[in-house]
Amino acid sequence: MTGRAAFTAAVGLVAWWAGLALLWLVLIGPVDTLEVVVGLSCAAVGAVTARAAGRAVSRR
Repeated sequence: MTGRAAFTAAVGLVAWWAGLALLWLVLIGPVDTLEVVVGLSCAAVGAVTARAAGRAVSRR
């Protein structure tokens, strides 16, 4: 993987993570600290999954 490809992958992951985390915060409303940690962790898992799915589809 080249440096440019790694940078693009990292930007994609951060974009997915931020979007999913923001969506979660909007839908949940006021939250506790533990809920924030769980929500951000789930957003990270979702971002990795979305990136993997995107790569799987683009290889066709």
